[in-house]
Amino acid sequence: MSASVAVYRNIYTEDRFKQAYGSDDSTSGSLRLREKLAGSCRCSRRACLHLLSERVPIFNWLPRYRLKKWILGDTIGGLTVGILHIPQGMAFALLTSVAPIFGLYTSFFPVVLYMFFGTGRHVSTGTFAVVSLMTGSVVEQLVPTPLEMNSSSSEAADFEAQRIGVASAVALLSGIIMLCMFGLQLGFLSTYLSEPIVKAFTSAAAFHVTVSQIQSMLGLRLPRHTGTFSLFKTLASVMENLPHTNMAELLISMVCLAVLVIVKEINMRYRKRLRTPIPVEILTVIIATGVAYAFSLDSSYNIEIVGHIPAGFPKPRMPAVHTFPDIAGDTVAITFVGYAVSVSLAMIYADKHGYSIHPNQELLAHGISNTVSSFFTCFPSSATLATTNILESAGGYTQLSGLFTSLVVLIVLLLIGPLFYFLPKAVLACINVTSLRQMFLQFQDLPELWRISKIDLMVWVVTWLSVVVLNVDIGLAIGVVFSMMTVICRTQRAGCSVLGRASNTEIYRPLENHNKCYEVPGLKILTYNGPIYYGNRSFFRDEMSKLLGLTPEKIRSREKARKALEKRERDATVSTVERGIANTLFSSENEFFKSETSESDVQAVLIDCSSVTFVDVAGARLFAQMCTECQKVGVHVYLANCNESVLKILTSSGLMTYMNPQHIFVTVHDAVMFIQQQKRTPRLFGYEPGGK
Repeated sequence: MSASVAVYRNIYTEDRFKQAYGSDDSTSGSLRLREKLAGSCRCSRRACLHLLSERVPIFNWLPRYRLKKWILGDTIGGLTVGILHIPQGMAFALLTSVAPIFGLYTSFFPVVLYMFFGTGRHVSTGTFAVVSLMTGSVVEQLVPTPLEMNSSSSEAADFEAQRIGVASAVALLSGIIMLCMFGLQLGFLSTYLSEPIVKAFTSAAAFHVTVSQIQSMLGLRLPRHTGTFSLFKTLASVMENLPHTNMAELLISMVCLAVLVIVKEINMRYRKRLRTPIPVEILTVIIATGVAYAFSLDSSYNIEIVGHIPAGFPKPRMPAVHTFPDIAGDTVAITFVGYAVSVSLAMIYADKHGYSIHPNQELLAHGISNTVSSFFTCFPSSATLATTNILESAGGYTQLSGLFTSLVVLIVLLLIGPLFYFLPKAVLACINVTSLRQMFLQFQDLPELWRISKIDLMVWVVTWLSVVVLNVDIGLAIGVVFSMMTVICRTQRAGCSVLGRASNTEIYRPLENHNKCYEVPGLKILTYNGPIYYGNRSFFRDEMSKLLGLTPEKIRSREKARKALEKRERDATVSTVERGIANTLFSSENEFFKSETSESDVQAVLIDCSSVTFVDVAGARLFAQMCTECQKVGVHVYLANCNESVLKILTSSGLMTYMNPQHIFVTVHDAVMFIQQQKRTPRLFGYEPGGK
């Protein structure tokens, strides 16, 4: 059963539609601006409370906290994540090239601060492998590891102080950058790191982390390589020094890897049955520390251990701010990576659980976390993949879970920390490698990307190869630039189609996909699916000229014929003009073009601008140029479906000098009906420049 729809109304040009349904924008705009300024300057108790709840979200959600429903999930999730933070914090500190205790500090202060300022209910902040690796590269560049140094000397203490000073400076500068971005409301910049870029980047960075930990798992004391091709330099160095492998550390690493991988697989496979995942990392740390202490592995087999871990809170210390000029470039990359990963994770779980995330507020939260934490010898922090997933699966509901996470870390800092003195560093290296399981599994997305969008697949591959082959920060920059280039190429090569009308309807669709639609005789309806700007104006012009058959030769021949006609009319008797026959030239001209063209030739062109998102000055001038060229061959130009911004730019650029304002219509069908009426009244179908 089919239904037909008949629509009876007047034909609307843009001018007629505005007169009937428009509004006076000249006064309303200024009034709205004045009202906004007055509202922003108004100070009241209610406005202050609203601002406080926006900038410190804990005052918004804590009074509405459902104690009976949420407290158990937040407690279990927070404690589970806190237990995981202990081994991961110490392990990621090794990636940052600082002592393990600073990883525990970074697992405490940012968690507390994010609980007050963050909007992600299921986000777990702290140490993150990729951010730690990038920070470690900066630390190694400015404070490289000496080959020979006595670990018990004051020289070693000064060396550690210099390293954490640089790492804290990176955290401070990163926090300042985020706070500046918050002030400028630049939260939208995270969108430039698309999902394929983020996944390819983290997956490739996982290879850098794994390779950097091989030497610790083999017991090799090698300098850390930084810069371009660092992954291959590290692999070459490890292969060269394989004969010097410490067999005891290799055995410890193999046992730890086997236990960690098997138990993590059990946690993943039976996560729906387990209330909380098995805390295999902390169990491995405890058992390995006990075995190393019982058998004196450090002295008997020369195993590298963590060493002294001081108990208590760190004293506030000024980061090495004098290094800002040297670390600025790397810190910008670290900031964007940390923020992009944090916001991406927050949005994933917000969509899953039905609440909203405020990207600019996330900038404020992570900016404050990094800035304040940097004065307590912390390195840069962000949301973390593994702990966020565990927090959500363990039943966490709100940011209050961060309170229980920080309590676990606090107990370790105040009481238990020194007990990890004999913990082998090889165990921490194994924890680092196995924590990257989710990042390696991102290769499973490639078949789906191939099926959905091959361009996104190219972005993924280019980013991954750039990060692996070159370096983390350079590879990320190449991935972003390449992704933006694909967008530019797609806008440059947007499709240009000829529209046809479906019978007895006002629906117009591309003829290439709808062969039962038909073209209106003498009228060519064109649509361009993209913006018209300086980058693609040549392509747009070529496509239009090809579809209209406007070759330079045809334009020149028609223009020459027009001039010859005008000369013949000037040579005619003046008496016809004096008797008031004013349309002789117009009538002759029409007769000329009728004789030159057949009924099937294009007499008018209608451009559907519904898919033209914006036009710049170059694109507007191109429209005027096309109008002039079409007039030379007797083809009249019409526009339809222009959005407000496109229409404003076209009119402001002087297009109406070359085009009749009454030839701009609200819809394609309005324009078609008008053109068909004009064809039935040939006297009105003509056009004189200036819209007369």
